[in-house]
Amino acid sequence: MIKAVVFDLDGTLLDRDTSLKQFVLNQHDRIEALHSVDKVEYAARFIELDSKGYIWKDKVYFSLINEYRISGVSADDLLADYIKNFRYHCTPFPNLKQLLDFITSKEVRIAMITNGFGDFQLGNVDALGISDYFEFIMVSELEGIRKPDEEIFRRALSRLGIKASEAIYVGDHPDNDVKASMRAGMKGIWKSDSYYKDDFNRDGVIYDLLDLKSLL
Repeated sequence: MIKAVVFDLDGTLLDRDTSLKQFVLNQHDRIEALHSVDKVEYAARFIELDSKGYIWKDKVYFSLINEYRISGVSADDLLADYIKNFRYHCTPFPNLKQLLDFITSKEVRIAMITNGFGDFQLGNVDALGISDYFEFIMVSELEGIRKPDEEIFRRALSRLGIKASEAIYVGDHPDNDVKASMRAGMKGIWKSDSYYKDDFNRDGVIYDLLDLKSLL
């Protein structure tokens, strides 16, 4: 019997691709020093360098400033703006709250494990308006450990007080989310993303968040 569903955040509940594009275009509009670069080109190169969020933004901005010879603003300035304002562009995947309401109605517990910086990720969860659904939210910076280390999954199971076989983990990254949670004994469900190859073992796949209902 499934007693808990543990979610990843970026690419699973948060439509990070859409959110990031909206933020970058808005940042370009707001910061005059960026106007020396074509907005569409700037956004496309930012997203390319970002590599699905696995390259932290200090390096992204440093690369952009050097590539386009941007003057009048520093990488640190742009990073600070990102940290402050990204949350205002957070966009959920369709049917997010409907899924969380469904899980809650089944008296199944809900938690989250996400890599990233503590205040930043917690701010993004708040921006989606879903914080109250979660029994707890584990952010790698605050935990001192990050996915795909199996220990962070075992730590979540310990906090829930359940067996690994009684928990589902849902995430978009084949290695950090699905394979790692399965190694910890959980059922690993892949939130499909065409960015990744789909030739790996998993316990299930969903394309829309509401697809999870049938797996529960």
